[in-house]
Amino acid sequence: MSDAPKTQVQALAEFAAACRDEGIPAAVAKDVSERILDVAGNCLAGRAEETSETDPGNAVLRTVSTWGSGGAAEVLGTDVVLPAPNAALVNGTYAHALDFDDTHLPSVLHPSASVVPAALAVAQEVGASGRDLLAAVAAGIEVCNRLGMASYDKGLRNSTFFERGQHATSICGTLGAATAAALLYGLDAGGVADAVGIAASMGSGVLEANRTGGTVKRVHCGWAAHGGVAAAAFAAHGVTGPPTVIEGRFGFFQAWLSGVYDASALLDGLGERWETTRTVYKPYPTNHFTHPAIDCAIALREQGLDPADVVAIEAGFPAPTLRTVAEPPEDKARPRSAYHAKFSGPFTVATALLGGGGLGVYLDDFADGAHQDPARLDLAAKVTCFADERASEIFPNAFAAVVRVTTRGGSVLEHRVDSSRGGPGHPLPAADLRAKFLLNAARAVGEPAAEALAAAVTGLGDAPRVGPLTSGD
Repeated sequence: MSDAPKTQVQALAEFAAACRDEGIPAAVAKDVSERILDVAGNCLAGRAEETSETDPGNAVLRTVSTWGSGGAAEVLGTDVVLPAPNAALVNGTYAHALDFDDTHLPSVLHPSASVVPAALAVAQEVGASGRDLLAAVAAGIEVCNRLGMASYDKGLRNSTFFERGQHATSICGTLGAATAAALLYGLDAGGVADAVGIAASMGSGVLEANRTGGTVKRVHCGWAAHGGVAAAAFAAHGVTGPPTVIEGRFGFFQAWLSGVYDASALLDGLGERWETTRTVYKPYPTNHFTHPAIDCAIALREQGLDPADVVAIEAGFPAPTLRTVAEPPEDKARPRSAYHAKFSGPFTVATALLGGGGLGVYLDDFADGAHQDPARLDLAAKVTCFADERASEIFPNAFAAVVRVTTRGGSVLEHRVDSSRGGPGHPLPAADLRAKFLLNAARAVGEPAAEALAAAVTGLGDAPRVGPLTSGD
């Protein structure tokens, strides 16, 4: 038996296999069950909100339908069943389509939208138990988050992926999805390592669409889920990955980050300290960087501010987020589409001040044509975004912001938050998570079916076999 030290992918794979074979802590299982519920709701709402054949989720579904039929994995909210990689692609696209998916801090990536669709598709394909599904999701999210944490640069106070315009969510998410899928395909630790090693050649993602528009970003999590399932299937049939795929001279971190990463963040406390449970939920269907300013605007509105009295608005964000929510300023003041508006500091502040629906700001606020609403555009034009020192110091351990409003009478009203609703120290209560799911799911399947689905997903951990959730058996 070799005495050589484990490579990093071998350590991650042994951890993952232990999650399935030895079980995961009860608190982690409960957390993962809630994440599956959140992703399922986001998928259903994503499908319901897409009205055009060219919307990304619908376009992806139409595309994979030309690749062939059959399979046992469902497209949530439909009667369509597909091979697991294709169902993962479609559901992952819908899961991320509304920017309503959870966020891990401080890596600032969205793990569940890739890992859960991949795991659910394979679990349905092989008839895995609910216990194994939860363990696979937990392991996959943990691997994804650990890779993201290793890329966090304390000097930059930001992810190195993000600094380079790379989408860590889809890059790391592919490896997390492969981890989950490999466990459900029954691979041992060596096979899981191979799957992750293969997946490292498949992850990708460029973030320019956040700044200037384009719908491709909404496909990123679907493609990560698809790549992860494919990588695990390749491993199951004999394809192998390099044992030094993460730390090697031409490995993952060298290729993406020029070899600069934090190995301790990747492996220390693995299986004891869970990054999975530090992943926070979104109460609003917008880019997470906009959330603290939305909170500020809602608070000012609830304090009696009349938008008609507003002369000027200053919105202070963490400096690293300005490129996403404030630049270029002319595009952010007049978003190019309803989806593009979700990444606009000025537009989301205006929306919150005018009064959003549902959970404070909700999907109806970003329906087709909402970005052309004259009242919102008029108010958004009064917003100036700037780098706030306090928010910058807090970022990315939490998302903070300040909003100052000058009124016609000369008063200056201000509200500040140091952690957005749902963020660290300010978690969404279980009742709010359930309310979010029911609102989202009801848009696609109606209220009675949404209630039944909530019960089915909540009880997945005890299911002897994971079958269809929405398409019937």
